[in-house]
Order: sequence, then structure tokens, then C-alpha cells
Amino acid sequence: MTSVTDDLPLAADFPKATVEDWRKLVDGVLKGAPFEKLVGKTYDGLKIDPLYPRARGVAPVVGRAAAAPWQIMQRIDHPDATAANAQALQDLENGATGLALVFAGGNDAHGFGLEPTADAVAKVLKDIHLDAGIGIELQIGPQSRMAAIHVAEYVKSKGLDPAACDIRFGLDPLAACAVWGHSPYTWEEIAPAVTGGIKGLAALGFKGPFASADGRVIHDAGGSEVQELAFVLACGVAYLRAIEGAGVPLEAAQGMVYARLAADADQFLTMAKFRALRLLWARIETACGLTPKPLFIAADTAWRMLTQRDPYVNMLRATMATFAAGLAGANAITVLPHTLALGLPDPFARRVARNTQLLLLEESNLAKVSDPAAGAGGIETLTAQLCEAAWALFQESEKAGGAFAALQQGLFQSKVAAARKARDANIAKRRDVLTGASEFPNLHERETAVLNATPVALAPYGEQKYKFDALPPIRLAEPFEALRDKSDAALKAHGARPKVFLANLGTPADFTARATFAKSFFEAGGIQAIDSEGFADPAKLVAAFRASGAELACLCSSDKVYAEHAEAAAKALQTAGTRHIYLAGRPTEAEAGLRAAGVTGFVFAGGDALATLQDAYRRMEQA
Repeated sequence: MTSVTDDLPLAADFPKATVEDWRKLVDGVLKGAPFEKLVGKTYDGLKIDPLYPRARGVAPVVGRAAAAPWQIMQRIDHPDATAANAQALQDLENGATGLALVFAGGNDAHGFGLEPTADAVAKVLKDIHLDAGIGIELQIGPQSRMAAIHVAEYVKSKGLDPAACDIRFGLDPLAACAVWGHSPYTWEEIAPAVTGGIKGLAALGFKGPFASADGRVIHDAGGSEVQELAFVLACGVAYLRAIEGAGVPLEAAQGMVYARLAADADQFLTMAKFRALRLLWARIETACGLTPKPLFIAADTAWRMLTQRDPYVNMLRATMATFAAGLAGANAITVLPHTLALGLPDPFARRVARNTQLLLLEESNLAKVSDPAAGAGGIETLTAQLCEAAWALFQESEKAGGAFAALQQGLFQSKVAAARKARDANIAKRRDVLTGASEFPNLHERETAVLNATPVALAPYGEQKYKFDALPPIRLAEPFEALRDKSDAALKAHGARPKVFLANLGTPADFTARATFAKSFFEAGGIQAIDSEGFADPAKLVAAFRASGAELACLCSSDKVYAEHAEAAAKALQTAGTRHIYLAGRPTEAEAGLRAAGVTGFVFAGGDALATLQDAYRRMEQA
């Protein structure tokens, strides 16, 4: 009996594909457009090609122990320590293997956090077995720095062996200086205080690490991957120098410093960034005469990518970020709950944050393979590019006098500002898409539940003696969300949102594509799009517009229909009192005639959507 597969060729019978074959196919699709159109660039100017050969002769980047899972950290930031303790116990009972204790005033507190008192520490840690392999990470700031001492005292008061407790104390005054933009002290005054605390904790028997080099500060402020890596290196080296200068042998100091990075939804860049940090830190260790040891890297899913609008999309972003950080060897991951930008997350949001990691670890088995990106041409190339560029920026900061001096001179801040300016421009033009905010908005989404909690009020910290540019955290969706807030305010005050009438011309085949685009465009700014049937008669078009109650109109159709009917339709709408008329499509040679007929603007892919929407509100306010 003959099998149905007998006549099919074997794999060996297929001709081997070549780059030249691929280029022929691509050139056919490009239809004369330059190949460079497919070459992307990062915000550091690093080139991303569409195709890479396999990287040969490369070794896996040494990170987490082989097949070992990362720590599933859960954020504990409820201002009520008793409530925070209940959350922590529930998280540990349901799969979390670590707790990120966020104290008020911390660099990543985002408005909440625990009170940094001995009483609050005792309450939040009640019934938590600190010597049972649970990872504890402290996220503190200058105002909450005493929390580290209180945690150490709590461990001793319970008779626990400090060496059996896995606690990362998170001392990081450099990151605090960067966020605040000022310091009451010079680095020469700060360093002895930090190293004194580290030596004291080590003398008590804690194994650390104690000092954190936190790149999230750069990422949260809108910076690039290279800037984040260079800042981590600069801070890490500053802490190493300070610890060694306090009389601690460099071999011992090596394990006293760890790093934090942000993980975002750009999978390949996130993976390359984490891998690059390990290689860069090993280079520093070698330069110090040390035998390289894997750096402990903690990851947080990125704050700046969170949106208040359609926050459920944040779950997808966090999943991709966790996926990338986990595959790239992060030792611990904290998933920011999807509602954090709205307020203190409720039990559902916390459960989703926890289970995001559990599913990736227990069902997808992501930790089973060490450095699966090893040998992948694209990621290996990105890793190498990041290493080279970050090392150059790190050397700049060293020439400036180190991390603190570089902050005083604005070295990091100026580069972050340039990256953020470019990023903001791409957000405004929707080249960088924020699903649910700048694209595919939902004006009818239900209100998302968050907890009602009063943040802890802390006294101001010190005199603003040494000032420099601050790097406060931002969220990329904020400009679009501000427009949505205006829309909500109008709905609350008047019972209706601002409206734009989609003046569709011709048949559905003519207008559907551009009408769909225009709806998403305007509703991203909270301007409700009122759809319509296709019109050929200007009088019927005007009647439909008047019935819609809209203040704005947008012509939607094909270029062919525009050539025949757009000017007449615009004149009719203008005569009917529509002072602001848009056309969905790029300006063409017919622009002058269309503007003379009443068209005031054009909406199209790649245009500055944010500026257009902001202008629409100004026009409506002036009407």
C-alpha cells in the first residue's frame, strides 16, 4: 500500500535557501522602494536589520543557574501595613516566591508605599518566614532609608539567622538624586553613610546584596537602553569604589551590589539589554582584577508603558516584558499590576500580576533553557551593539568624575531628554503605538476598580543644597490621556462628549478604510466619531451632519471620490456652519482647492495626531 506522502520530496530534496533568494522576494514586494526602508533604528541610533545570519562561535551568557526559576516577586505597597501583610501572605500562599516591599518616598513608589517605621515593618512582616527561602527586596528612598535598619532589627528580634534570610536592601542614593534632582550632601558625604550602613548590615550577618544600581530611573524618565545600561554601570562602579574605600576587600564588595532594570514590551531589545548588562559587568569585574560572577539582576515591568485607558492591555505588555526578562536571565521579576497607573491595585489586579509569572514558569517552562537567545543573529548583534555604545557612555560618565558628578553636569539628563523628545514625537505621530490609548481607543470602557487608600505623608528630606536636572518618571500615554480626561469632563458636565461627524462619500468600498482610520484617530483624543452612510448628495450630507450634533466633520473616502465630490461636500458643510472640516488622507496637489472649499486639516498615518487633536479642542473651545 502506497502512503500519501510517498511522492512528496524529502527536506534534503529542497534547494537550500540563500540570502540572495530572500532579497529577490523582498525586492518584489518593495516594488522599487529602497531596501533601507526595512532597516529600523533604536532610540540610540542602533541599526536593526530585517534579517541576520546565525551567530556562530558564541557562548551562552551566564546568568541564572541552569534551569533555575527566577523569583516571582510581588509588589507590597499598601500604606496600611496590616492590609499589606494580608496581601503578602495571600501572595506567598498562591505562588509568589518573593516580596518587593515598597516604602513611601521610594524611587518607584508611584504615590503609595509603606510607612518607613519599625511598627509598620513589624506589621507587614508578621507571620512571614523570612528564613524559608523567600526573596525580600526593599525599595526605599532618602526619606524611607531607616526602613532597612528596621528590617534588620526585626530579623534579629525574631532570633533568625540573618545569613538564612534572602534580603536585598536596596540602598541607592544615586538613583534618588537622579529622580529628585537635588541632594543635601555631596557624594563625598553620601558615600561614607552608605558604606557605613552596608558594613553594619554585613557585620550583623546579612549576606546582601545591599546597594542597588537602578536603571529604572532612566527608563521611567523616557531614556534609552544604552543610557539605562550606562547609568547602571556608573552607579554600580561608584558603589564598588565606595565599599572598597571603606576597607571592604573587593572580592567581598563584589557580592554587595546588584542591579535593577526595566523590562518593556519590546521583546528583542529587552532581552539584548539584560544580556548586555551581564557582559558589561563581567568586563568591569575583570578590569578590577576579579573573577567574574553572575550579577544579580532584578527586573520590573516598565512603568512608562502603563496606560490608564484600556488598562487590560497592560496585561499583554507585562506578559511580553516578563517573557523577555525571564528568557534573558533575570534573577527576580516584579510585574507591575495592570491598574497601577490608576491607583492602588485591587486583589484581581494583584492576582493577574502574580499569575502572569506563574503561567510563564510553570506552564510555558521558560526557565528550563539557559540563554535561549545564544546564537540568534539578531539578538546577538543587538547585544554587542548595546555593549559597545553603553560602554562608551559609561566611560563618558567616568571622565566626568563618576555617577554623581555626571548627574551634576547633566550628562545623563541631556541624553535622556533627547531620547524622550524623539520618543514623544513618535508617540504623537503614533509611530510608537500605545494600544488602547493612541490607537484602538474604547470610549465606552467601564471604570476600573482600584483600592481606596490614603498615601503616607513624609516630611521633606533635607535642604536642596546641590541642585541639578531631575529625571522624574513619566508615562508615555499621558498626553493622549489628558485629552480623554477633557472628554470625560465634557461628558460629565454636558451629558455628551465632543463629536466629529464622519462625512462618508461614495460607497462603503470607497470610505470604509479611511472612516475606520478617522474613528480611531479622533477617539484616541476622546472625540466621539459619529458614523454615517455614504453620500453623493451634499444636501443629504448636511442634513445628516446637523442631526448628529457634532461640532467637527471629517470627509472620508477614496482619492478618486475626493477628486469628484470632496470640494462640493466641504463647501456644503461650511455653508451649514461647520467651521472645522478635516479630510482623511494626505494632502495632495488638490490641497489648495480643498482648503478654499473649507477643509481646515488633514488626518493621515504618520501625521502629528496629538497636535491635531489638541488643536481640535482649541477650536471647539473658541467656537
